[in-house]
Amino acid sequence: MTDLSITYCRPCGYEKRAKEVAALLRERLGLDAVLVPGKGGIFEVKLGDKVVAKRAKGHFPDAGEIVAAVAAARA
Repeated sequence: MTDLSITYCRPCGYEKRAKEVAALLRERLGLDAVLVPGKGGIFEVKLGDKVVAKRAKGHFPDAGEIVAAVAAARA
């Protein structure tokens, strides 16, 4: 089992995006992500202890980018 998590800012309304990304990861890579509510504007995807995608100033990764980043990190 792979340790995959998506930490998202609940007050910012990122939960829907986190759920969409988790569904796409399940569909494309067969991985189940754990959704972790947070705050402070966070949106971070971790595979094990490694951050593979995250929201940064001026950039919010789309679902395709996140799937590609997770796939690359697993290779």
